[in-house]
Order: sequence, then C-alpha cells, then structure tokens
Amino acid sequence: MATAKKAAVGPLVGAVVQGTNSTRFLVFKAKTAELLSYHQVELTQEFPKEGWVEQDPKEILQSVYECIARTCEKLDQENIDISNIKAIGVSNQRETTVVWDRLTGEPLYNAVVWLDLRTQSTVEILSKKIPGNNNFVKSKTGLPLSTYFSAVKLRWLLDNERKVQKAVEEGRALFGTIDSWLIWSMTGGVNGGVHGTDVTNASRTMLFNIHSLKWDKELCDFFEIPMNILPNVWSCSEIYGPMQGGALEGIPISGCLSDQSAALVGQMCFQEGQAKNTYGTGCFLLCNTGRKCIFSEHGLLTTVAYKLGKDKPVYYALEGSVAIAGAVIDWLKDNLGIIKTSEEIEKLAKEVGTSYGCYFVPAFSGLYAPYWEPSARGIICGLTQFTNKCHIAFAALEAVCFQTREILDAMNRDCGIPLHHLQVDGNMTNNKILMQLQADILHIPVIRSSMPETTALGAAMAAGAAEGVGVWSLKQEDLSGITMERIEPQIQVTESEIRYSTWKRAVIKTMGWVSTQSPENSELAIFSSLPLGFFIVSSMIILIGARYISSLP
Repeated sequence: MATAKKAAVGPLVGAVVQGTNSTRFLVFKAKTAELLSYHQVELTQEFPKEGWVEQDPKEILQSVYECIARTCEKLDQENIDISNIKAIGVSNQRETTVVWDRLTGEPLYNAVVWLDLRTQSTVEILSKKIPGNNNFVKSKTGLPLSTYFSAVKLRWLLDNERKVQKAVEEGRALFGTIDSWLIWSMTGGVNGGVHGTDVTNASRTMLFNIHSLKWDKELCDFFEIPMNILPNVWSCSEIYGPMQGGALEGIPISGCLSDQSAALVGQMCFQEGQAKNTYGTGCFLLCNTGRKCIFSEHGLLTTVAYKLGKDKPVYYALEGSVAIAGAVIDWLKDNLGIIKTSEEIEKLAKEVGTSYGCYFVPAFSGLYAPYWEPSARGIICGLTQFTNKCHIAFAALEAVCFQTREILDAMNRDCGIPLHHLQVDGNMTNNKILMQLQADILHIPVIRSSMPETTALGAAMAAGAAEGVGVWSLKQEDLSGITMERIEPQIQVTESEIRYSTWKRAVIKTMGWVSTQSPENSELAIFSSLPLGFFIVSSMIILIGARYISSLP
C-alpha cells in the first residue's frame, strides 16, 4: 500500500514553554498563527524545608525532549511533515536558578525556583550594604532587592554548596536561568552547547544593567558573583544554534523570551501603553512603556519587555508581580483536598456565588507587588459556622482578582493614564467565574483571547521572525488577528469598592508573621532587651536561694 502523501501546510514554528508546573511544546502555522498540535508533561516540585522550592533540572530537560517527540508523533499521525518546522522558540519560568558542570553536563544542585524563600537572610545582609541615598541596584536593574531574583539564589548556592564552590574555583561551573540550561543542553551540551540567554531573562537576574544591556561589573562585585560563569546575552529573536539530536535535529533555536515577555508579544502589545495580565502559577501584569524606562513609585518593577532582533531597539515594561495565583488552586487540591482537579474550583464557586464574607490572602511566599513584604504569610479570615468549602473556593478565586486590582491600581498611578480594559491570557482564563469576578473587581472590561496559549505564540513569533529564518512577519499589517471575548462588569462600583477595601484590611493582617531570626537568636534577642535591673534582682534571688539550701540540715 502506498504511503499517504504528507499535507502541505506551509512553514511551521515550534515553541517550548517551560513553566513552573509543566512543560509544553506547541507547533503553529507561521502564516496564520493557527495551533496545529502540542504535548504537555506535568512536573514535580520539591519542598525540602519550609519556604524552599526546588526542581530537578534533568527532569525539566527530559520533559522538553518528551514534549517535542510526542508532538512530532502527533503531527505525523495528522499526516503533517515535520520538515516544515523551520524554527524553535524557547519561553521559560523566570528567575529560577541552575548551576551545572560544563565538563559533565550534570547539575551541581537542584534548580532553586523563583518562589523559593531561603535567601531572606541573604537579602537582609545585602540590603545593609546599599547606601540609603544611592540604591544603585534598583537604578541599574529596575528591581528591588528580593528573594525573587536570581542573584541572591546564586549567592546562596555559592555560600552553602561545596560542589558549586569547587566547580567555580576549578572553572567548571556555568550559571543560567532555565532558558540557558535548556539551550545549552539542546544545542550540544558538553559537545559545544551554546551558553546563552536573552535580554528579558537576563534582566531578571539582578546582575544585568537594563540600560547598557550588559552584565554589570559593579552589580557582580556587590553580589560577589564571578562574571565568567554568566551566559552570553542575545536578543529575543536571532539564531542561537541548531538542535542536536532528536526528531528536530538541525532546526535552529532562534527565539528566546521569558514567559511574561513572550505573553506580551503573543498578545501583540507592541504599542506603548498596551498591557496584558497572565494567570499562571503566579499572576503578572505587564504594560509596554516603549523605548524608555519608567521607574515605579508604587511598588512595580521596571523590566525589559523584548528586543526582537540583534539590531532592533529594546522595549521596556512596568510589571506587577503576584506570587500566588493558580498555585492557590493547587494548594486547595494538594494540601487541603477540597478539590480533586483544578477545574472543580469553578463548580464549587458557582454553587454559592459568594464568599459570604470570607477573605483569603494566599501570601504563601510573602507578598510581592506592590508591597514586597517577605514577612507576610497567608490567612483566611471572616470565617463563621456557615462557611464551607464552596465559600473558600470562591474566596480563593476572588484573591487572584483582588491581587490583580492592587497591581493595576499601582500601574495606573505610575503611568498616569488609567487602563480602560485589561487583556488576559493563561490557563486560568478558561474559568468563567474568575473572569467575571475580575471584570467586576476592576470595574473595567476584561478582554480574553480565544487562544490562551499566547506565551507559546510569542516565543514562536520571535523564532519565526529571526534573521536567517524569516518565516513569520511582525509587521502590523501582517499580524494575524486573534478573536477576543469581551467580559463586562456586572456589579455596581460601590459594591466592588466595599469588597476591595475589606480585602485590603485582610492583607494588613498577613504582615509581620515571620522573622528571619533563628530560635537561638530570638531567645538571645529577648534576653538582650531586658533591663539591667532584671538581672540584678534575679542574681540576688538565686544567691539567697543558694544560701537557704546550704543551711538546710
């Protein structure tokens, strides 16, 4: 029997999307942005101590290879020739830190995930070294000194892991965020792999000058990071190197963006003032500020949005970062057992249609924007005997929306021009109750893309548009329009404001719950704060007691 002729579908572009909870590989038509096929693999996270979050870099890498292989198999079953795939883009969870051995290709420690809190004491020590009148770290990076970013995670590894220290001393260590680890491995690894990153991922390390677009010696000296372990920095859209091995061997990796920048590109927010909010493990609102850096006065970050070509200009963004969004649903599922699947939360919330005065602040990793308060911890308040799991599920969804409202308010104050609608993407946008709640709490329309995979689309666009590939046009007139759904607010402004103000009261109650002091130091601090008279009186009582005991027959 003759083999069926492969379908002619025109040039295709693949996109690796490596997230905190899963890895996906998706393939798009370059001319129409149509998604043809994809495969997803769930990932495990490790929590070796309270506040610590780690992942296995080798599991992450293997998940990428598996997703590529399975997607290619699915395309073959659809009679689509994988030789039509002309480029691959990479998008990734940001800040997560990997150090590996360039001679063996082995990770020297687990990946320290962006949510990890172990570096709080490191942050406090470093913050004392910054002059009060010259915060050069923030002015060069756009970032506050926080456990969130890569530099402090790398500093912790250098301080605490002998394997890492030894490899650095012997010139064997390489550092990178997840994109660097993947690109190095996929382009050959120990056999000539490309040690590179792009400007968007580099801008989240706290070692990168967002004005000069280079690693900064003053910053590296401040964090005591050797510059020879850092990757080369590229634009988001140029050929890094060819894939080595597997079904797509020889196909160029020609696009690389951090996940939130990729979503901004995928939402086609190319104009100054356009903004998007991505609902994933966390929640990230980015507003394109054009070719100028705007520094926030209200707790937002200044970051690199994208640079779509070696000789193309860099664009910047203001960002509001929320640590816990989709992760709160995972917590209800995995820790409390309230739901068995993430999709069930919508059904529970729909049963009651209200939180009945219950408010949930999921500050599991402290509070990010606009507070940057690491001492905060999560609370559920307003509970009564009437409260049940449905009300808590509804409160969890409201929490995601209230957090978005906080960062949107901050962005409006920084930009001076309020947003009149909010473009949204990410898996959580499939939840209709969440999207209606978001419109109600913001009291502006929410615009939902019919294709939620905008992060993958952005990575594919950057890869396909790269010089030497040229199968995807980024000209405004050539960009394929994606259908949108508009969700209007359905409650009065007064009701929205009352609920929001109550939420703010709950947020205040989360703060100051934890201290970085060890128990031993805490006890020492208590004793050192006592007055001298306490010790004098105590000594007299002990002396009198001792004399009394010695006089007994």
